[in-house]
Amino acid sequence: MQLNHAIPISAPPSPRHLWAVLLAGGDGLRLRGLTETIVGDQRPKQFCPILGPRSLLSDTRCRLSPLFSLDRQAFVLLSAHESYYRNELADAKESLLIAQPANRGTAVGIIAALLQIMQIDPDAITALFPCDHYYSNEEAFRSVVQSAIKGAEQFPEFVIVVGAAADYAETDYGWIEPAELISQSADTPLYRVTRFWEKPTLPQARACLKRGCLWNTFVTVGRAATLLDLVCSEAPNTVLSITRALADSDLTPTYDELPFVDFSRDMLANQANRLLVLPDLCSGWADLGSPDRVLGLLANNSNQPAWFRRTHGARGEAMR
Repeated sequence: MQLNHAIPISAPPSPRHLWAVLLAGGDGLRLRGLTETIVGDQRPKQFCPILGPRSLLSDTRCRLSPLFSLDRQAFVLLSAHESYYRNELADAKESLLIAQPANRGTAVGIIAALLQIMQIDPDAITALFPCDHYYSNEEAFRSVVQSAIKGAEQFPEFVIVVGAAADYAETDYGWIEPAELISQSADTPLYRVTRFWEKPTLPQARACLKRGCLWNTFVTVGRAATLLDLVCSEAPNTVLSITRALADSDLTPTYDELPFVDFSRDMLANQANRLLVLPDLCSGWADLGSPDRVLGLLANNSNQPAWFRRTHGARGEAMR
């Protein structure tokens, strides 16, 4: 395994209605000890060079740059993190920096981004990307994203979620149970979704693994209007509050009153009938949500960053 630190590829002109939302508004509490080791401060993991010379946010941008034009990339952020992202996102449109005054969960940031995008492009097809993922085969990942976009174009009334093949009974991931095949193209098949579990119990996770369920990667694609309708079905008051706040150009009073809303737990798990799942079997997806996952990934990698070699030895001896 070798980490990819290639120079960003300039994006070709993307289809007029194709947008990406990069989710970089988390607090990164579980990796705080690791980020302190790497950079000496408590910055969230998405702004930290964990896997190499670039931050995870920059890695995500580089991974997506062949697919999405810069002027069609929105960033969900926290105002409190501005010192970490100001220089990194200096080339991004100010209107596409969704700087939230507080973290009220992934769904709230996604709602704000969707509303902003739809003001610009009501016909947008929008793809959601967390900024704490790793892919051993980025070309395969981009192929999956392109297939998901085609699926959203073919089935505009559905939201496409990308599921990775499960190796063990992980309780920290969401699980997706595929139903019948709805489309078989030259790329990747699409399935209806029987059920979506967000962070199940261990017995539930074992049952999911036995039934061939997939891990939810959180990569999600759909028409912006379809995504917004899905979240509105579960949190209409939140959508209305953020709409009004964006119109007033002042999010702070609204965010002070908003509940915490999680996109996977509160939206996807309750709207399985509106989802299609696209299996990702080749990209080598890994979620960098815990120190153990990060250290395990790097211990098996032939291209280890300097901080890891310094703290764990060239082959990760300290982990044994």
